[in-house]
Amino acid sequence: MIEINPDEVEITAVRAQGAGGQNVNKVSSAVHLRFDIRASSLPPDVKDRLLALRDHRITADGVVVIKAQTSRSQDLNRADAFDRLALLVASVEHAPRVRRPTKPTYGSKQRRLEGKTRRAEVKSGRGKVVE
Repeated sequence: MIEINPDEVEITAVRAQGAGGQNVNKVSSAVHLRFDIRASSLPPDVKDRLLALRDHRITADGVVVIKAQTSRSQDLNRADAFDRLALLVASVEHAPRVRRPTKPTYGSKQRRLEGKTRRAEVKSGRGKVVE
């Protein structure tokens, strides 16, 4: 598993959205995590796969932005954001296997053609009866 250097991650505390009573207006418990992919120390191939991802959390500049606000504790939200970043990086850690196209077997070709012939015979028998 690739380790993410905590010095490359910028964390900002912000106020959480939504209902929460008196506390939500005073306490900045939500966390914005920003991680610049291009400036990071990740291996180049992992960077390329991350940048190629079509994920709404990755901006056009190549910065991952994760907002964590599920918990009332800033520490738990910070840990949650780090975990989600680690999952995102782990998802592209290994290169996908290359698909090698295969050719249909002789038997599968014969079965397909036999089925087509049978179907053609059924359809040809549906015409008007000629006496």
